[in-house]
Amino acid sequence: MALDEKREKSASFTPMMIEEDAALRNGSRGLSGQWADAVGVRPRTTERHITVHKRLVLGFAISILALLVVTMIAVLLSVRFEECSTAAAADSPARASGNGSLPGAARLNHDAGEPPGRQEEAPGEEEEWQRRRQPPPWTQLRLPRHLRPLHYNLMLSAFMENFTFCGEVNVQIECLNASRYIVLHAHRVHIEAVQVAEDKLSGAVRVSSFFLYPQNQVFVVVLNRSLEAQRSYNLKIIYSALIENELLGFFRSSYVLHGERRFLGVTQFSPTHARKAFPCFDEPIYKATFKISIKHQATYLSLSNMPVETSVFEEDGWVTDHFSQTPLMSTYYLAWAVCNFTYRETTTKNGVVVRLYARPDAIRRGSGDYALNITRRLIEFYEDYFKVPYSLPKLDLLAVPKHPYAAMENWGLSVFVEQRILLDPSISSISYLLDVTMVIVHELCHQWFGDLVTPVWWEDVWLKEGFAHYFEFVGTDYLYPGWNMEKQRFLTDVLHEVMLLDGLASSHPVSQEVQRATDIDRVFDWIAYKKGAALIRMLANFMGHSVFQMGLQDYLTIHKYGNAARNDLWNTLSEALKKVGKFVNIQEVMDQWTLQMGYPVITIMRNETADNIVVISQEHFIYDIDAKTRDPDLGNNSYLWQIPLTIAVGNTSHISSEAIIWVSNKSEHHRIAALDETSWLLGNINQTGYFRVNYDIRNWRLLIDQLMRNHEVISVSNRAGLIDDAFNLARAGYLPQNIPLEIIRYLSEEKDFLPWHAASRALYPLDKLLDRTENYNIFNEYILKQVAAMYLKLGWPTNNLNRSLVQAAYQHEELRREVIMLACSFGNKHCHQQAATLISDWISSNRNRIPLNVRDVVYCTGVSLMDEDVWEFIWMKFHSTTAVSEKKILLEALTCSDDRNLLNRLLNLSLNSEVVLDQDAIDVIIHVARNPHGRDLAWKFFREKWKILNARYGEALFMNSKLISGVTEFLNTEEELNEYDQALQD
Repeated sequence: MALDEKREKSASFTPMMIEEDAALRNGSRGLSGQWADAVGVRPRTTERHITVHKRLVLGFAISILALLVVTMIAVLLSVRFEECSTAAAADSPARASGNGSLPGAARLNHDAGEPPGRQEEAPGEEEEWQRRRQPPPWTQLRLPRHLRPLHYNLMLSAFMENFTFCGEVNVQIECLNASRYIVLHAHRVHIEAVQVAEDKLSGAVRVSSFFLYPQNQVFVVVLNRSLEAQRSYNLKIIYSALIENELLGFFRSSYVLHGERRFLGVTQFSPTHARKAFPCFDEPIYKATFKISIKHQATYLSLSNMPVETSVFEEDGWVTDHFSQTPLMSTYYLAWAVCNFTYRETTTKNGVVVRLYARPDAIRRGSGDYALNITRRLIEFYEDYFKVPYSLPKLDLLAVPKHPYAAMENWGLSVFVEQRILLDPSISSISYLLDVTMVIVHELCHQWFGDLVTPVWWEDVWLKEGFAHYFEFVGTDYLYPGWNMEKQRFLTDVLHEVMLLDGLASSHPVSQEVQRATDIDRVFDWIAYKKGAALIRMLANFMGHSVFQMGLQDYLTIHKYGNAARNDLWNTLSEALKKVGKFVNIQEVMDQWTLQMGYPVITIMRNETADNIVVISQEHFIYDIDAKTRDPDLGNNSYLWQIPLTIAVGNTSHISSEAIIWVSNKSEHHRIAALDETSWLLGNINQTGYFRVNYDIRNWRLLIDQLMRNHEVISVSNRAGLIDDAFNLARAGYLPQNIPLEIIRYLSEEKDFLPWHAASRALYPLDKLLDRTENYNIFNEYILKQVAAMYLKLGWPTNNLNRSLVQAAYQHEELRREVIMLACSFGNKHCHQQAATLISDWISSNRNRIPLNVRDVVYCTGVSLMDEDVWEFIWMKFHSTTAVSEKKILLEALTCSDDRNLLNRLLNLSLNSEVVLDQDAIDVIIHVARNPHGRDLAWKFFREKWKILNARYGEALFMNSKLISGVTEFLNTEEELNEYDQALQD
């Protein structure tokens, strides 16, 4: 879970701030002449009445006039940024008084103090509310409901030479209930002027005062009179801010081209960071239309959600791009970028223009071509599946070097970190291609689930993230039908992974209450993404895929351009079932799965006294059974689910067709046809349900015997499911520890990738926990014995640089990679020798002939086994390569060293953004922590650098939680727990 500690900038002046201030004072620019004239700009330093006595001689008057002219010219040349902040000087009486003589850079130091007026007006307003014995509206956790935005007209000027921007936002607001307060979000922006007017030219509504309330990140405008209900008004705000050197709001990134560092500015507003770029109603329910204009130097281009409508070029090398108006949308997926990228484009059969923007060298190499081509195909797939057209005229994909997440689904302008969208077929593995594919599939699904139909509030964030995560597998199956992603890979990559988390006593429901801003970050976790996806998959399977698809089509059609809550989805799906003659209350079923934490374990026991009768019981599965006695909420018997249990009966040569039993009580008796002494039972067929299944020991023995005799009688998905359930049931104390180890004895005959993948995912954590115990060698030898036969049978892949990247034998190649990885990880001597030979050949010939699909395994094994020269060689290659896929695995390989000095060196270098990108530094620390030789080093580094790390990643969803869970994954002593608590408190 992400820490909820938020970083505020220090009020003290740092060298960076001084440098930025100086930059602002030297050559800043403001609004264009057209905008500036509209609001009556005049230099502040001449704002005084100069009275000349009638009897003064003419020469003295001329002297004074000349002096004023000189002063005006000096001011305009030295502080041109004043234009932006004084744009409303002539016609807006509500200005940040007392700031007029400060240069622009000083005024942008918005965290050094609050805007003038806050100290005077706010206490008086608060006293009034105290007299009323009511809390002021700006102290509430949500925005007051008396206003709603209808349209934003946002005009920005971006100054990439000193990383500042200024803007004017005009918000058309509708007053629902009379009030003399306007409360909206603003954070880390400097408000310069405010004006409120009625739409119908009735004149201005006088602004009494305005102030920021940082506790809730809101901006308050106090009016002299109340706004009237059922009337519309225009709110105009002039403001300025920094293009931050971080990862949220409107931030900057950079890259090197031909030895020159180039900069770009890009936005990341989800979930609550639009307020850092412009004052707005920053909650998803407040949908409005947006008209954006961006002024920038002509050497850059600008992008936003909509296409450019017109561009106005100025003589001084600046251009203003005016973008078309958006449909109704929420603030969190508004977006813009200012960069000097190039692009390639394609068009869908319905005329949607798709462009991929990236660094010029990446575009020239064709690194974006794969993403561009599958995006076109996926838009057409989603349009056909949902029967709702893509809603905008274009979709831009923007590949940026630095971004807090893999990608962000901004409507019409999706932003990706380079590693998740650029792909060079000549040096990219199947695994890397799969990662890129699934991220793109995910973000495109959001154009419907999230952008077109948006959750009402963040408690149901899984309504968009769960669907996007589920469709990663459905969409990839469309592109690669033979890969069986939804039926197979979903199990190991989603279901098994999230059930590990959801089985902890610290888990939470997929829908959880969200009240304050810090809670919003907390809901973006794997429970929302992966459990949401698993529940949607279960729902699709028990409804039937065609009925489920029809229900989704209705849901999107009914709620497009609006907001929806989970009950809206449940009601629509229930109606879809009614259309085919089925009457299931989807809300009643699914509320138990979404509003309760965790999941059940179903236990199927034969009734020894009655033929064909089984006892089926359910209970809340939890790894720490003792937690039920410590925590009354976990220990009570109120946890119940309505469970769609599919069940089949099998014998040595045959398995029956599945039947479905709805289990809704703690314990139930059911008659199972064709069940005899030699038959075994199998529950949760193909693991479509979100629960574990346990059996009596006799049934487990029959299943193990079946796997050893003829494992193919049981489906691939169920073989993987049996392995995962057995290991986790044993870990939680439901099964003897020998059962899972006996199950994997059959693996030497297993030819399918999925069961091996399930086994390796269960074995690696066990290996890490046992590697410091005296009996570790016994465990290690057992695993090597299970792997040896398949390792010899499959061998190593040949170099496939001249073959197509997407091979027909995907399952076979992934199986070979999995077995090689297990062999090398657990110390197979031949595997070690082969890796060392391949690395040595690369060093001596300077030609990399290592097969693409196992390069990461070879790099890591070579760095671990060989001397410091190999580490230095990999470090050199990391710096010299421009292929993002290769860069990623080279960096991870450096963490595999047994040399503690090299690991320490790498940890310290990871905080240098010029060497390691911000988002990659976390992976470096986590991978060092997973290395037995670096575990304590990473833990020490984490403790000592916590303040720096929290300052860098504290507000970015997932990043802190990923770092903390990765570093603490193998801590298992009371002393380490105390050190962890102390590190976070310091």
